[in-house]
Amino acid sequence: MPLGTLDRTPPPFFKQGATPLHKLIFFATLSILLMFCDVRWQLTLPLRSALSLVLTPAQWLSRQPQLLGIEVAAFFEDRQSSQSREQVTKQALLDQSLHASQVDELLLENRQLRDLLELKQRVKTPSVAAQVIYDAADPFTRRVILNKGSVNGILLSSPVMDEQGIVGQITRVYPLVSEATLIIDKDNSIPVLNNRTGARGVAFGESSGAPLLELRYMAANADIQDNDVLSTSGVDGVYPPGVPVARVIKIERTADSMFARILCQPLGRAQGVRQVLVLNPVGLDEPKRPEPEVVKALGKLGAKP
Repeated sequence: MPLGTLDRTPPPFFKQGATPLHKLIFFATLSILLMFCDVRWQLTLPLRSALSLVLTPAQWLSRQPQLLGIEVAAFFEDRQSSQSREQVTKQALLDQSLHASQVDELLLENRQLRDLLELKQRVKTPSVAAQVIYDAADPFTRRVILNKGSVNGILLSSPVMDEQGIVGQITRVYPLVSEATLIIDKDNSIPVLNNRTGARGVAFGESSGAPLLELRYMAANADIQDNDVLSTSGVDGVYPPGVPVARVIKIERTADSMFARILCQPLGRAQGVRQVLVLNPVGLDEPKRPEPEVVKALGKLGAKP
C-alpha cells in the first residue's frame, strides 16, 4: 500500500476537546448573558433597526399575493352580499349622523361654558394616520405592526386610537415601521376616569387573555355601575384627557375581598383594527416642571444642589 494513502489521523483515544455537556453549559451560559445584556442595555436595538429596515421590502413583497387574493375575492362577491353590506352601511351612516348632531350640541354647550368660565381652549394634539399591516409574531402578546416609523414622526409611548376610542400605545419604533401594544394586552395599563362619577382608576388588560379590560384596585363599595363609560384621565402625561376607553360590562363583589372585580369592554376596535391615528404624547406640549425653591436658592448662591 503506498505511503500517501495511509490514514494519519490519531485514534479517537488521543483526540482532545470539550465534551458535549461542557459545550451545552458554555453556550447556554453565553445565551443567558446575552439576553440579560440586551434587556438591561438594549445592545441589539441597532441590529433590530437595521434588520427591520432590510426586511421591510421583503415583507411588503410577501404580502402582495395575499392582497391580490383579497382583491380577487372582493371582485367576485355576489349581488346579495353587496346589497346587505349597503343596508348595513346606510344604517351606520344614520346612527353616525344622529351621534354627530348630539356631539355638535354638546360641543356648543361646552364651548359656551368654557367662554363663561374663561377657560383656555383645548390645544389639538399633532397626529399621524397609520395602517395596521399585520400582528406581531409573539403569540403571547397583543401587539400590531404599523406602516409608519420614526421617519414619519412616530414617537415612543404615543397613544394609538381609532374613530371610537383608544386602542393601544406605541412601544417600539423602527425607521419605517412601529409596534403598538393594544390596551387588551395583559401587561398594558391605562389611567381612566369614570365619566358618571369622576372617580379615577387604572385599567389593565384582562389576565386570562380575553379581549377585555379589568378595572383594578376599586373598593368593593365603590360607586360604579354597568354601562359606565371610562375615558382617559390625562394624569399620566401620555394620553389626552377625555378620549373614550371602555364600558363597564360586569361587576363582581365578594365578601372575602376588599376590591371588586370589574370587567370592561373596549370601545375602540382592539381586535381587527386597520386604520388608526397615532397622537403625540401630551407631555411634550406641557411646560417643564419648575425647579424646587431650594435648588433655585442654591443656584443663586453659585452652589451645587
